[in-house]
Amino acid sequence: MATEEKQAVSPDKKGFPAGIWTKCKKCEQILLQKDYEENLLVCPKCGYYGRIEPRKRISMLADERSFKETNKDLKPVDFLHFPGYDEKIKKSAINDAIVTGEVKIGGYPAMLAVMDFGFMGGSMGSVVGEKIVRAVETAIQKKYPVIILSASGGARMQEGIISLMQMGKTSAALARLAEKGLPYISVLTDPTTGGVAASYAMLGDLNVAESKALIGFAGPRVIEQTIRQQLPEGFQLSEFLEKHGMVDIVSERKDLKSTLIKALKFFDKKQ
Repeated sequence: MATEEKQAVSPDKKGFPAGIWTKCKKCEQILLQKDYEENLLVCPKCGYYGRIEPRKRISMLADERSFKETNKDLKPVDFLHFPGYDEKIKKSAINDAIVTGEVKIGGYPAMLAVMDFGFMGGSMGSVVGEKIVRAVETAIQKKYPVIILSASGGARMQEGIISLMQMGKTSAALARLAEKGLPYISVLTDPTTGGVAASYAMLGDLNVAESKALIGFAGPRVIEQTIRQQLPEGFQLSEFLEKHGMVDIVSERKDLKSTLIKALKFFDKKQ
């Protein structure tokens, strides 16, 4: 019987179409792909949060047929002729590590930007910075709030100093948004690290973190090796950061849309 069960859940067994089963990356529980997706890519056994690509994120948050993508055709340029970078850009099915657009969430209009960890680790390069700045400028023009969902390993090394300049560029744009009295809601998902965490990801008027997300500048292993001390359990996870005042709200994935609607309602000056 045990052998039969093992064979039944094997994705490689002949007769079973690909994509029927998946395995939790943390506890290795075998899950039906359909059930896993219906549970918003959260493992029902251990609660591990799988990473979600931007289109699915948008469908989870946006009111039906309300999302209108902006600056879709912007693509990165191999400024430094970094070995292999141009080939990676050309082979990718998507243009860069972020999707931006106008959206309505619970009836409230906003400019939304969602990062894609699947594109070079969600690294921040010139296109990510430019699309965020353009989204902020549109928000200022239309008097919309800005929502950014971050998922990134940090600045993109293939663009060198150009990528690091995006930290100041995006932060300056958000400062202009604040001067206009328009809100910025930052949503931190797993992982939000490096130059992204050191710039726009932590500048929200409201910083919301998805549960169990890794958030910080350097990873815990690097920090332990540097300071030669053992870090507290859960260090750099959302719940730890909320307890120590680094984020305002920790939200379960299933509750994220309702959390954003409450925030937008709070910030809405028409109320």
